[in-house]
Amino acid sequence: MEKRKLTKEDLDKVRDIEGFPIGSDEDIIALSDAPYYTAYPNPFIKEFIEENGTPYDEETDDYHCEPYAADVSEGKNDAIYNAHTYHTKVPYKAIMRYILHYTKPKDLVFDGFCGTGMTGVAANMCAHPESQFQAVLNAEDPDIEWGARIPILQDLSPIATCIAHNYNADIDIQKFTSEAERILSESYKECKWMYATEPDPSAAASTLIRQKGKINYTVWSDVFVCPHCGSEVVFYDAAADPTTGKVSDSFACPKCNAQLKKKECNNSFESFYDSALKQPHQIVKQKPVLINYQYGSKRYFKRPDAEDIATIKKIEEMDIPYWYPTLRMREGRESRRNDKIGLTHVHHYFYKRTLYALSKLYDLIQKSECKDLLQIWFTSQIINISKMNRFRPQVSFPYNPLSGTLYVSSMVSEANPFNAYEGKIRKFTEALSNNKGNTYCISTASTTKLDVQENSIDYIFTDPPFGANLNYAELSFLWESWLKVVTNSKYEAIVNPTMGKALPEYQTLMTSCFQECYRILKPNRWMTVEFHNSKNAVWNAIQEALQRAGFIIADVRTLDKQSGSFKQVNNTSAVKQDLVISAYKPKNDLTRTLHESAGQSETAWAFVRQHLANLPVIVDADHDGKIDIISERQAYLLFDRMVAYHIMNGIPVPIDATDFYKGLDEKFLKRDDMYFLPDQVNEYDTARIKMDVEPIQFELFVSNEKSAIAWLYQQLDTPQTYAELQPKFMQEVKSVDRYENMPELSVMLDENFIQDDKGRWYIPDRTKEGDVAKLREKNLWKEFESYMNSKGKLKLFRSEAIRVGFSRLWKDKNYQAIVDMAERLPEQTIQEDDKLLMYYDISLSRVQ
Repeated sequence: MEKRKLTKEDLDKVRDIEGFPIGSDEDIIALSDAPYYTAYPNPFIKEFIEENGTPYDEETDDYHCEPYAADVSEGKNDAIYNAHTYHTKVPYKAIMRYILHYTKPKDLVFDGFCGTGMTGVAANMCAHPESQFQAVLNAEDPDIEWGARIPILQDLSPIATCIAHNYNADIDIQKFTSEAERILSESYKECKWMYATEPDPSAAASTLIRQKGKINYTVWSDVFVCPHCGSEVVFYDAAADPTTGKVSDSFACPKCNAQLKKKECNNSFESFYDSALKQPHQIVKQKPVLINYQYGSKRYFKRPDAEDIATIKKIEEMDIPYWYPTLRMREGRESRRNDKIGLTHVHHYFYKRTLYALSKLYDLIQKSECKDLLQIWFTSQIINISKMNRFRPQVSFPYNPLSGTLYVSSMVSEANPFNAYEGKIRKFTEALSNNKGNTYCISTASTTKLDVQENSIDYIFTDPPFGANLNYAELSFLWESWLKVVTNSKYEAIVNPTMGKALPEYQTLMTSCFQECYRILKPNRWMTVEFHNSKNAVWNAIQEALQRAGFIIADVRTLDKQSGSFKQVNNTSAVKQDLVISAYKPKNDLTRTLHESAGQSETAWAFVRQHLANLPVIVDADHDGKIDIISERQAYLLFDRMVAYHIMNGIPVPIDATDFYKGLDEKFLKRDDMYFLPDQVNEYDTARIKMDVEPIQFELFVSNEKSAIAWLYQQLDTPQTYAELQPKFMQEVKSVDRYENMPELSVMLDENFIQDDKGRWYIPDRTKEGDVAKLREKNLWKEFESYMNSKGKLKLFRSEAIRVGFSRLWKDKNYQAIVDMAERLPEQTIQEDDKLLMYYDISLSRVQ
């Protein structure tokens, strides 16, 4: 495809597409590089796919691939990963593993939440991988086919797609380096005096310093008002120990000597005339308290002297002769969090000296032939040199903003921007030195509506937003304000009360996105969803959105980024590793069978056959020579998946648990409590003989009835008496779910297992298990009926009884009863149980 010159008419053709960004046509066109990248919904994607893709034909398609069933660990210490400070990224080497597993060279790879384009980088790097990494992967899989895959990327955020474009575009790295150095040098000549300081007299005397030093950073401290005497308290002077760097939780008022804490004090404010807004403005009062400067290679500290204060005052009174953004911070809890301290507009997030330097750099960048990459270099340090850069006395690293927020500390380090950007030149040069001959297509739009052909994509890897973890549009606003094109957040898939988006709205948006992914993906192909969230409700929402879209989940693994975020480290309930979901789009013949044979048991077995065919046969994730138990091959999960698939497709579940378990034994081969197709079981048996080990067992966290029964199934591989089981069971029972009325061990044994004449409990024979299952279900249904006959909110109940009740009500098409009962349960019970959530959501849609 040849380069295209865009016009306003080109934008008019796609202006109504969901996610069209906010900005003038001129600025949107200026940011774009058509046809490969547009800062608006890309109208050239279909043409790109027709030129580079391969049409799908089910008659001749012979694609088969098991899910990538190894846990991945890739660190963040990589030049490309660290070049820009964008909120979240998946290491591209981790993504390469998935792309190489699922695709062949020249296959089309799609990412609908592309962020900084790591999926694109991974796809293109398959053509020229780092030699050491290539050797590692070849050792893991000698059959890898190296060669570039073709990425198609999309994101709602203009800053994200702009970064992705530059990470994947052909780069003249020498020209970029030369231009960046020139612009930095020219800007520094104009601003050098702003970052000069007289050496401290004691340092000058000891080192014979005769010239001014260069300021590395200036520490600014909030000024508080003592609630007792009303005098001002400079926080740094009162609370920080200049020798140890420790900041005390409590401190004394220098006037009345009262012991104070930050939360007890109000900020002092000062008023000034904001020339950019042409109106008076009030902002939190701060004072410069410490300067770090250098002379030659040596660094020194000093208190600001009269000349430093005079320089700062001079800068404050100057008019900046270059453009800079003055937008009001967008609506949102995060982006308006600093209104209370007077940071209401973009330019308030920078000290005047920093703002001058930035505007000068930006002015020169706009006149450069390398403008595209220089703009990303420019945005890469904006957060680090803003007022969000915390001063942390005991931390030597110069840039310490709190990731994932717009938090402004009571002590701010005003970093020298020229130091910051000088270091980034090297990082960008290293990161992008291999960008040659890449093919890609990038669009800025919502994934809720894709302008992509049906059944055209070979593989999808995506890293969607994590519910309420990060408000991307708010966090990106400072960057995007400099680009003059900002995110249209109407279709942003997040949980954000300010925008009126709770968990149901998030799930609805994610379902729409996954439905589009399902539509464009070729049948029998895979989508990998990388996901991090510490809340079960959000995790369940993602799983249900996938299933509603039509995907079948085949495997869930972990991705260890080898570094914890702020929330991960400090929140004990946070998930320490990201989850990776492997899901596939079933073949068309399964969909046909489902609809043509609706209500017949064959639909259940057709599903199981396809699902087993798409599951891994042998997994040794830890590479320790021990075969892992594949939970997806166990009876209970096969039943769950079968039921969910029928319900999500609006088709009756044709078989109950009892007959399903009997049918598994009759129709499939069983090994180690797992089920296999005939052509799979030989491979498993051979691996067992070679490894000569027993499969490893799950470590179960017993917190409710379902996990307790699973634990008992593990234990009772060897028959045991109640007396033998009870002490072990008590050791395993952790904190029971708040609303869970978990039955006694004796009750669970009676309902699920059989006792021999020696009093030992054992797992029922499959031929008899049907009777046990029927008896158990009968008892649980009676329990559920008692709940239905009661009134008011249920405060204590058996969740297994609720599941059995919902299942029977669904079979009877009594959707209203499901909705009524669900509304009597605690909200978290529904949101945190994927089966109950599935029954409730579908029933609710049918009674409204």
